[in-house]
Amino acid sequence: MKRMLFVLATLIALTACNGTAKTVEEPGFVKAHDIHQLMKVVVEPQANVYWNSSGTINDASGEHDLTPTTDEGWLATQSAAATIAEVGNLLLTPQFAEGRGNDWQQFARSLVEIGMIAEKAVADRNTDAVMDSGGTMYKVCSACHQVYMPAARKVQETESGKES
Repeated sequence: MKRMLFVLATLIALTACNGTAKTVEEPGFVKAHDIHQLMKVVVEPQANVYWNSSGTINDASGEHDLTPTTDEGWLATQSAAATIAEVGNLLLTPQFAEGRGNDWQQFARSLVEIGMIAEKAVADRNTDAVMDSGGTMYKVCSACHQVYMPAARKVQETESGKES
């Protein structure tokens, strides 16, 4: 039995050392949402959770602080920031980045960076940093939208036969 195990181990070792390089297959990503769906059902709701967790609102009954007051509220805000960061990574994958310029990659990386900064601000429960990072997040989103939303609208109009 020991001899059989030795022979088997030797054969496996020799096979592994046959000198041919094996290529690593890319994972078979499945694109569950197009960019518009991703923005509508993931990014926008999570960004709103984050943005609605800082600052104040003034109405007829007075000023209302939006800062989370419970551990669950802080966790929801942190989860929103983490989701924004990870969506930035997702936007760097070929499914979303292919055919887009270097600016797309920079916008996506900026989303990752601000998401990480925002998550740290929440983890530290630093209300000023939450507010500041929310403002920066808004600027990153707006800059990308200025470049890519007009083009997206044009594609939709062309596909629906409503080209202006």
